[in-house]
Amino acid sequence: MDQNTENRTIALAAIFQCAEGVSKIANTGYFDSVPFESCIESIVTENTDTILDIYSGLPNLEIGLKTLMFQLGNNPMTPDGKSKNMDLTRYAINLLHLEKKLDSNPDAFAELLRGIEDAQRQLQHFDITHETIVSRLAEIYSTTISSLGPRIMVKGDQNQLGNKNHAAKIRALLLAGIRASLLWRQAGGNRWKLMFERGKMQRQAEAFLAEIKANR
Repeated sequence: MDQNTENRTIALAAIFQCAEGVSKIANTGYFDSVPFESCIESIVTENTDTILDIYSGLPNLEIGLKTLMFQLGNNPMTPDGKSKNMDLTRYAINLLHLEKKLDSNPDAFAELLRGIEDAQRQLQHFDITHETIVSRLAEIYSTTISSLGPRIMVKGDQNQLGNKNHAAKIRALLLAGIRASLLWRQAGGNRWKLMFERGKMQRQAEAFLAEIKANR
């Protein structure tokens, strides 16, 4: 993968899209099906030519690109007048931290790959967003990533967090966030890039969003 601003922006947008999905489900029990499926499918997708192929194109990352722009910006309010959700940035930073710990733990990484291979075999019988697949991916997250610690503390409505299906979707999205964090690192992303390329990535996200709008 080329280590450039474009690829880093796509990877970071994917991380933020997963974080947005976690927050939405934790608070409301709902996240749009297209961005959810795009995040989940990225976990089991391999052997692609470009990072965008993993997410099947820019339009599937529209929510993540918008979230990236708002979260990295200096304005404390979103365009619709709501306060910036700082939980999203916390989730994103925690995902980047956990992926780094995973990378330094070969046994955990090997277990993760075995779990994903098992999920790929199950896709012969179920759609990617079927409850069986989502539950399997959630289990993979719990057994491989959560054990690396510290765990990501998800905030939300207790009724939503206590719902078994919603909890599985949240963990599956966190696993997708780990996948996106790996792509971020492969694209040359690190803490310094996150600090000093904020403006570049915001402008790139804005350009991507304009491209999405122009192609509608």
